[in-house]
Amino acid sequence: MKTGALNQEGKKKETNVGNKTRIPKPGAPVAKVSNGKLSWKEKIAYGFGDFGNGFMFDLGQAYLTKFFTDVAMIAPGIVGTIFAVTKIFDAFMDPLAGSFIDGRKKISHRGKFRPVMMVSACVLAVLTVVTFTMPNISMKGKIIYALLTYMAWGVVYSFTNVPYGSLASVMTRNVEDRAELATTRQAGSLGAQLVTGVAFIPIVMMFTNHGGKPSAHGYTIAALVMAVAGVLGFVVCYLGTREHVKVNRQASDTKREGFKEYTKVIFTNKPLGAMILLTLFTISAMNTNNTMMVYFCQYNLGNLALQPIVNGIMMGASVVAILLIPTLVKRFGKKQTAIVSFIIGAVANGLNFILPTNIITFILLVTIGYVALAIPNGITWAFVSDVIDYGEWHTGIRKEGITYAAFNFSRKLAQSLAAIISAGILGLTGYIANEHQSASTLLGIKSAMTLYPAIALVMAAIIIFFLYGLSDDKYRQIAEDLSNGRWEHGLIGESKKED
Repeated sequence: MKTGALNQEGKKKETNVGNKTRIPKPGAPVAKVSNGKLSWKEKIAYGFGDFGNGFMFDLGQAYLTKFFTDVAMIAPGIVGTIFAVTKIFDAFMDPLAGSFIDGRKKISHRGKFRPVMMVSACVLAVLTVVTFTMPNISMKGKIIYALLTYMAWGVVYSFTNVPYGSLASVMTRNVEDRAELATTRQAGSLGAQLVTGVAFIPIVMMFTNHGGKPSAHGYTIAALVMAVAGVLGFVVCYLGTREHVKVNRQASDTKREGFKEYTKVIFTNKPLGAMILLTLFTISAMNTNNTMMVYFCQYNLGNLALQPIVNGIMMGASVVAILLIPTLVKRFGKKQTAIVSFIIGAVANGLNFILPTNIITFILLVTIGYVALAIPNGITWAFVSDVIDYGEWHTGIRKEGITYAAFNFSRKLAQSLAAIISAGILGLTGYIANEHQSASTLLGIKSAMTLYPAIALVMAAIIIFFLYGLSDDKYRQIAEDLSNGRWEHGLIGESKKED
């Protein structure tokens, strides 16, 4: 396919599309796309965004259930309902965030995504502390307070995470750069999980009540410390990154879209649809693991103090392992690396469920399983940038914000699913806060911790193998087409045989 451009004398070239020849429109912009290599300084700065994000996001996934059940004393079934309702509500807020970002017309030299990300991150930090603060009111009041504050947190999270996720798509179109951005992002995410996983409970336990049990005040202080660290991570990302890719904003159509356009994005972008299904299983598996870890250590292993140790080993190994993502992607490709990782993770988690509970075998297998999930979860961020470009290549309309919002919708549903599984199993098996648990409760905790991730990763491997058809080689052709102005100069209407 030949695309329109300006020759060295500034004259218009004809554009050949199939059997049609078109003349570029007068004054039509020529795409200027940065396909050059990003500096490692900028790649690392981008990763700090998810480092900051993790300090606030991971608290809600790993410790808010514990805070609600053991400190606020809300029944596990109600906690599961709170999480399910808030996450589904937040999922439908993502289109608003994506539409707002895509509809921004006054874009300064700071870019389209970075300013929204930074302002929202500051508000998110405040709400993170608020969610871990429970006033001394009636149980009905506590339930309403938990529901409303976490709903507000989720809305602001959408306005933080959607622009951050979309930012990578306009930093570069280089395949190797995107793999490395995915690596630094996953390193940031796992780094935050490592710090929060090791430090949060020890900080909480510095503040105990008369019975020697963690107090509500300790959770609030720990959340405050993590929220401040989160904002600092976003500051590094904001100052250290730039939006290099000059996309055809005229074709992007900067009007704000509604839910109709949001659903259109999902159903016309097949690779995005595969990513949405994939994420339902991978994120719910990871969140269920993180949520149940504190329960598993306290009750199945019999020592809450083991929680930061297990997390330190499991997440520390994952931080090291994801550094291999660029090498693995370069040698085997993104899709193949993800599939093999899912299979390894499923086997490790399955064995952890079957074998009798033993601290040594548990730590070994949970670490293998977590590493095998962390690697494809890191690669997913490169997939998302690819499907954003695929959407533009396929339709001629570029919607980074709303495309990422569609993907983020699945993450919210996955988080809701994880909450339902975690709190639901606690409720169904008769969990009683701060007491010795029955054999059925211990089995339920172990099932959520190990068996569900094993099943979820098998499903993830099947989905990406059969449904995700965007190979690295095909993406390189897409990037070349977009760089050469595939949809510019009035080319919309081109034959889609090659799609």
